[in-house]
Formats: sequence, C-alpha cells, structure tokens
Amino acid sequence: MAKVFGKKTQYNDQRDQVNEPKKVVVSVGNSGGNSDQSSHARNIVQDARDEAFRIKKAAEDEARKLRQESLEIEKRIAQKEESLESKIEELSRQEGSFQSKTQAILKQEKELEKLRDDLSEKLQKVTSLTSEEAKKIILENTEEKLKSEIAKRIKEAEEEIKASADEKAKEILINSMMAGATDWVAEYTVSTIKLESDDIKGRIIGKEGRNIRAFELATGVDVELDSDIEGEVRLSSFDSVRREIARMALEWLVKDARIQPTRIEQLVEKARQQVEEDMSEAGRKAAHELGLYNLPQEALDTLGRLKFRYSYGQNQLIASLETGKIAKKLAEELGANSTIAATGGLFHDIGKTQVDKEGTHVQLGVELAKKWNFPQQVIDCIAQHHEDEPFSHNESIIVHIADAVSGARPGARHEAVEDYIKRLTEIENIAMNYEGVDKAYAIQAGREVRVIVNPQILDDDKIVILAHEIKERLEKELAYPGQITVTVIRETRAVDIAK
Repeated sequence: MAKVFGKKTQYNDQRDQVNEPKKVVVSVGNSGGNSDQSSHARNIVQDARDEAFRIKKAAEDEARKLRQESLEIEKRIAQKEESLESKIEELSRQEGSFQSKTQAILKQEKELEKLRDDLSEKLQKVTSLTSEEAKKIILENTEEKLKSEIAKRIKEAEEEIKASADEKAKEILINSMMAGATDWVAEYTVSTIKLESDDIKGRIIGKEGRNIRAFELATGVDVELDSDIEGEVRLSSFDSVRREIARMALEWLVKDARIQPTRIEQLVEKARQQVEEDMSEAGRKAAHELGLYNLPQEALDTLGRLKFRYSYGQNQLIASLETGKIAKKLAEELGANSTIAATGGLFHDIGKTQVDKEGTHVQLGVELAKKWNFPQQVIDCIAQHHEDEPFSHNESIIVHIADAVSGARPGARHEAVEDYIKRLTEIENIAMNYEGVDKAYAIQAGREVRVIVNPQILDDDKIVILAHEIKERLEKELAYPGQITVTVIRETRAVDIAK
C-alpha cells in the first residue's frame, strides 16, 4: 500500500511540474547564512509561482479563444443549416405550385378544345357549311383582301416584263429592218424625156397638133412641151403605168423620126406590151425574192403594176417588197407563219393598182385577194393592215407593224425640200404657240420636236401637260408619216467661275 502511495506521490509530482508552480526544496542550515539562502529561496519560489501563474493564464486564454472560435463555427454551421432548410422548403413549395399550374393549364386546354369543337359544331349548324366549305370562304375573303396587293405585284411584274420586252422588240425590229432594207430609187411623179433640141418638139406636135393629140389619145397622158428647161418634155398622168408606156413610146418615136398618128399607135401598143412584160417580170421577181412560188400569174402581173406607182415619192413595189421582208423576219423571230406574213406584206397595198375603180385600196385589195383564192389569213392581212377591222391573228398584226416600220424609217419616203421645210416649220410653230416656251426645234426629219421652256414659268408638272397638248395639236393639225416624239426640256443652271 505504501508502495502504491509512493507511486502516486511520484505521479502527482510530475503533474505538479506541468500544471502547478514549480516547488523548490529548501535546505535549512545555520541562521546567518541561512537567512540569505532563505530569502533567495523565497524569491525563487515567488518567481516560480509567477511563472506558473503566467503559463496557466496563457493556457486559459488559449483555451478560451479556442472555445470562442468553436462556438462561432458552430453558430455559422447552424445558420447555414437553417438557410438550407429554408431553401428546401421554398423549392418544395414552388414544385407544388408548378404542378398546380400544370394541372390548371391542362384543364384549360381541354376546356378550349371542347369549346372549339362546340363552336365549330354551332357554326356548321348556323351556316349550314362544313369546315372545308367555311375554309374555302375564308380563303376567298382573304384572297379578295389581297387583290390590291396582288394587282400591285402583277403591275410591277408587267412593267419589268414590258421593259425587257421593249428591248427585245427593238432588237427584233432592227434586225427586221436590216433584213428588209432595199435600195432607194429616186423617182418623180412626172416623167421627163430629154430631146436633142427643141426642134423635135415641133414634130411631136405635128401639123395642126394632130400628132400630139393622137399620142395623148393613145397613151392617156398629157404632154407638156412648155418646160423652162431646153429640150425637156414632161409626161403627166395620175396613172404611172400609162406614163411609163408614154415615156417608152415617145423615146422610140423620137429615135424612129417617123412621128405620125399611125406610127404612134403602133409604137404605143408595142410599148404597152413591153411594159406589161416588165411588170409581170417585176412581180415574179419580187415574189421569188421572198421565197413565194406558185402564185397566180394574174396576181404577179397585178403586183408588177406597183413598179410604176409612187406614194410620198416611195416606189410602191419596193415598199411592198420591203414590208414583206420585214414581216417575214418578224414572223420568223416570233414563231408565226412566215409564208402568210410575207404574202400579206407583199400584197397589202395591191388595191392601189386599181386606179379606175371606186373604193379604198384596202377594199379593192381584199376583192383581188378573194378573186385569186388567197388563203383567208392573207386576205385578213390585207383587210386589217390599216386597222379598218380588228386583228384576227398574229400575222395580220405583224403585217401592220411591218408596214408602219417600212413607211416610218428614215429615208423611206421622199418629199420635196419645200414641203419638208414647211412641215418642220409647222411643227415648230405649233410648239412655240404656248406660254412659257422659249425655243422649239424639229429634228430627225421632223420625227421629234424638242421644246425648251422657261423654268420660272412652267414647273415639272406643267411640262407634262404641255407635252400632251402639243402632241394633241400635232395629231389634229398635221399630216405626217410615222410619228413625232415631243420632248419638253425644263433646265435650271447654276454657273460660277473659279479664278
């Protein structure tokens, strides 16, 4: 037992060395020296106690600090746990709300579906229409509302197509005009014959004028011997064929020198036969030039009579041949019947050969075409080339265009210089007869008039009206081939000089 107590004492000593102030063993000696040693020992004891107290206090402070930090950590953990629980509760609450809303939406969808079916059923009962019929009506109403928009789109498309079509049409017309261009032959409506001297005029007149009377009676032309030009004789007649026969016969008579009534009748008859052969050959040659064969001989003979006929100074056979070439080219470009178009173009003015009959050349031409048993389409081309009746097929339109192109192209028709100047002057005078017009110029052989206006008097809107009014007056007061373009120019200039 004592031994156990001994061990307990040793353990307690060791614990005291750690947790309590260090104990100092003081030995007791004599009283003098022992007093200093005792004092020293007490000091040591006191220091030890102070040190022990300090260490204990530091340990207690450290323990208190650790406990405080532990408490704070526990507090934060508790707060986080509390926040997490709150969020979990919020999520649970939102989940419940979402499920409720989902159920509500599904319920509403079912109600709407049922309501739509009910309304559809009611509508079918009220309107007596099925859903397909109602859909059709709705589409028709929608289409009606969109008509204006569709019309706008169609107009835009048409304008675009028209722009491209105009360019293509110009190209086709130019190609057709190039294909149909023929040489210009200058001729006059009065035929003239040159004599070696004026003495021959006496022989032409004959005794008491019997030769000239016999000649005029045989040929049907007027012989003018009072020309201001020496040695010139003029043969005047509205019938160009008669005039050609007379010209040919008179030239033979002058060369033959036996000018007397019997000889005149013989040579006039011979000249008539020669002219008939020339006309027949000219008609046949023109038809073959267009690739037209197996035409009636009477038709070719009549066509050849155009060789000696002129309109505005333009030879009618050449004009008809040119029209036929242009019509044929246009028909080939457009995929129409080129044979019908060429035949219609070649014979479109055939009625002009019937100078002794009543009626327009269109009516007379239709009669001839029917007489020769031409196809109805060719007859229509002749009847419709001046729009006397509506166009019945594309070939008649082509012939109408070809005739206009042939007559309107620059240089196609010849007119006297005086008439030309007069026509241009009249065009300019009409344009100048408006307020605000400064200058007017007729250009391109009278096919365009350019009008320059005062910008202080006429604004942009007024010049449009002015161009229309000038165009109306030109159409009403003047006769001209083709068309006249009226161009009104309103120009404002600002000029300064840099020095």
